[in-house]
Amino acid sequence: MSRTLRGSCVLITGASSGIGRACAEAFSAAGASLVLAARRVDRLQHLAGSLDTPVHVIELDVRDRPAVERAIEGLPAEWSQIDVLVNNAGLAAGLEPVQEGDPDDWDKMVDTNVKGLLYVTRAVLPGMLARNRGHVINIGSIAGHQTYPNGAVYCATKAAVDRITIGLRMDVLGTGVKVSTVDPGLVETEFSVVRFHGDADRAGQVYAGVRPLSGEDIAETVVWVASRPPHVQVAQVIVLASAQASPTMVHREPAGESA
Repeated sequence: MSRTLRGSCVLITGASSGIGRACAEAFSAAGASLVLAARRVDRLQHLAGSLDTPVHVIELDVRDRPAVERAIEGLPAEWSQIDVLVNNAGLAAGLEPVQEGDPDDWDKMVDTNVKGLLYVTRAVLPGMLARNRGHVINIGSIAGHQTYPNGAVYCATKAAVDRITIGLRMDVLGTGVKVSTVDPGLVETEFSVVRFHGDADRAGQVYAGVRPLSGEDIAETVVWVASRPPHVQVAQVIVLASAQASPTMVHREPAGESA
């Protein structure tokens, strides 16, 4: 029997677009109240206006540790008891071999994908432990399981998410807090546009000839993970498009035949 999410409080980082936005919509449809965090607060406010459950919006850059601490400590009482944390904020920047990579891109990936995830988890987790319940769901990637050419740093950050998730599950064993990771493959969001610094044509080639996953596909999985009964902990889910076998093995149809 599924656990009901109605009345639960769910915090989603990176909720302004892509997987984060889709998770907000899916959790709202399941009856959860939402704390939505992202840098683009205007998008969050627009999203909040389209949802049917209560929403609290936070303008937040997860790379800023003092800001993360202030945001969580400053939550109004009615929003402070977070039942589910979805650590979704993350990005890829650049696709070059290490010897040609931009250290600024590396900093963005490490600071967001690894340190930001840790900052938010560290701020939220003590409350879960005090209440003897809660669920941390990290959005990882197939790239955390297999490295691909020119992606060493991004893959390393997602491998770190995998190791952090496993270690955290050990750290909270016996406390009533569950820890999971959902690891997508090829998902069509703003991910590739960000990776290629706004080059939409290059980003479009990533999805050429294939039907990729959508943010909604991943959100459905995240809500399923969160709604398992208290005695069931889904440790890890890897979700791939049917046309994908690994980070670099994707079957592509001729133009016009992938729909």
